[in-house]
Amino acid sequence: MRLKEFAAARPDLADGGERLLYQFGTVGLGFLGTVRKDGGPRVHPMCPVLFGDGLYAFIEPGPKRFDLIRDGRYALHCFPPVSNEDAFYVTGRAQRITDGALIEAVHAKFWKERDQDEPPEQAHTLALFEFLIDRVLLTRTKGHGDWNPQHTIWSA
Repeated sequence: MRLKEFAAARPDLADGGERLLYQFGTVGLGFLGTVRKDGGPRVHPMCPVLFGDGLYAFIEPGPKRFDLIRDGRYALHCFPPVSNEDAFYVTGRAQRITDGALIEAVHAKFWKERDQDEPPEQAHTLALFEFLIDRVLLTRTKGHGDWNPQHTIWSA
């Protein structure tokens, strides 16, 4: 399911997720989990981009990208907030985007989030992926050490 469809079904979770992914300012931050060739997990920090109808990320050449091409399963988790243990977690499948117009539009937003008019020279090596949504977990807490976290789980 695309982000737009998920947001229509559960606007409360979509809004909570956006706030947590973009909690540190205009740049989205999260941890991306992928599946290694041997079936084991791999986790890396990354910068998700919420744009139009989708949840996207530009992925550099390397293990994370090769994992997504080979086995599109992913898990994305927000960075931990400073003042509580709130969390946003989403899983599903990623697909590589080849539509030039969409790549340019997401590219423009990505660099605008970073207050850059022009991308660095190595930006041409980035590949755009859309992250389709199967499951979501939003956790709300009253601070660190909250013994009664409120978990909301959603499945497509």
